[in-house]
Amino acid sequence: MKRLTVIVLSAMLGGLAVLGGAHWLGWPGGDTVNSNADASAVQFANYVPSSNAAAAVSPEGFTVAAEKAVPAVVHIKAAKRAALARGPGMDLDQLPPMFRDFFGPRGFEGQGERGGEQPLQQGSGSGVIISSDGYIVTNNHVVEDAETLDVVLNDERTYTGKVIGVDPTTDIALVKIEAAGLPSIKFADSDQVRVGEWVVAVGNPFSLTSTVTAGIVSAKGRGIGILQRQSEYAIESFIQTDAVVNPGNSGGALVNTQGDLIGINTAISSPTGVYAGYAFAVPSKIVSKVVQDLKDYGVVQRAFLGARIRQIDSEFAKEEGIERDNGVYISEVTTGSAAEAAKLLAGDVITAVDGRATLRSSELLETLGRKRPGDRVVLTIERKNKTLEVPVVLKNQAGTEAVVTAQMMNKKTAAKLGAEVADLDRETAEALDLPGGVRVVAVDAEGLLAQQTDIEPGFIITKIDKRPVRSAEDVQTAIRDAEGQGILIEGRYPDSDRTYYYGIGLE
Repeated sequence: MKRLTVIVLSAMLGGLAVLGGAHWLGWPGGDTVNSNADASAVQFANYVPSSNAAAAVSPEGFTVAAEKAVPAVVHIKAAKRAALARGPGMDLDQLPPMFRDFFGPRGFEGQGERGGEQPLQQGSGSGVIISSDGYIVTNNHVVEDAETLDVVLNDERTYTGKVIGVDPTTDIALVKIEAAGLPSIKFADSDQVRVGEWVVAVGNPFSLTSTVTAGIVSAKGRGIGILQRQSEYAIESFIQTDAVVNPGNSGGALVNTQGDLIGINTAISSPTGVYAGYAFAVPSKIVSKVVQDLKDYGVVQRAFLGARIRQIDSEFAKEEGIERDNGVYISEVTTGSAAEAAKLLAGDVITAVDGRATLRSSELLETLGRKRPGDRVVLTIERKNKTLEVPVVLKNQAGTEAVVTAQMMNKKTAAKLGAEVADLDRETAEALDLPGGVRVVAVDAEGLLAQQTDIEPGFIITKIDKRPVRSAEDVQTAIRDAEGQGILIEGRYPDSDRTYYYGIGLE
């Protein structure tokens, strides 16, 4: 008993000694909470403090972005003819391996036949409201060939959309609805976006409206070859992200954690046509320039250097004896171009524009794509191991420094066809139950239209080569695409329901 008492007393004394030592060292007691402890020393595992708010994500970060972006992202339903539901080069089976656009085809629903034509099908895409008075940016392939556009807001209000203009070279389109006081998204500077930064994608995948996903920026300045089928002057310098996007997200918003627009979601990398890891968005710097051009001029102002280029890699550098393995190599200078006027030479290597590094072709095309004819840039080039700064005044495709307006394109159309045309106003189109068209205002007796057809003033062109015509620009585009061949004009007169077809050979 005495031995047991000694053991118990020794244990008690030992425990008191430990507690006393712990108190002396400043360790907290068992259930004691120090209310003055520094809470900032304890952080969630996924939180990285940073002065750059766009790169850091707090537990509320995605919520803030979603609350700002979701109300400004719309659902676009585009009715198209079955055989022409996708633009040339945008068919899933014909795209470059591993890459797919994501406008369909799973979003299409047949609408029935009309007059023996192919049935209308309903395509599902997304758009972003960029101003409170109803301007919406989306992808060209979402609205291309559409006969009708229904724009559904996040609050379920539905409007009829009108295409203001399109740019196949960047796959951007501008749509307008007649509304006011709408929520809109502010443009952010996509140049400031960093690889590894958190981003949020908002859209309508598989017609699931107002869907939000998150990811990081995986790469910048990515060229994937998806737009070159639309135009040899395509600009591809995508923001690559791993945020989940799917068919129906086309034209939707890619925003930073503040909810500001950094890109328009356009394509995905996928062997199946659905999300498999990576998505691609047109940077906001390009989007804002295209949108402004479409508003101001009706067409996009493209500034050209006037040189054939290729991106340098190690193999090409070895073949050409170039002492660097990156940069943009000039293989040929076009006669009468801005490059020739600036005395650029084949063999020059472009490394920067206005001090901004452009070591890849996609980066150079993106930087020049933000410029207009007449703009001055300074190229940093390497020539025979010497670094030079070369000022260049950019030109348009015709080799001049002038901007081109939709009205000027209308005059070109008139000169080519021998006819003056004008866009059909909305009131007339509704009265004739037409989705739109172009009215022939006057016909030149010596022109192609008069020599090859009996079309008279008043005739309304509704389609060319089975593709809808909504503006004089559409006519000009059709003529350009069919240069040296011929076109099939389809339309009607205001006082008749009969559809007329005219084939015209282009000289």
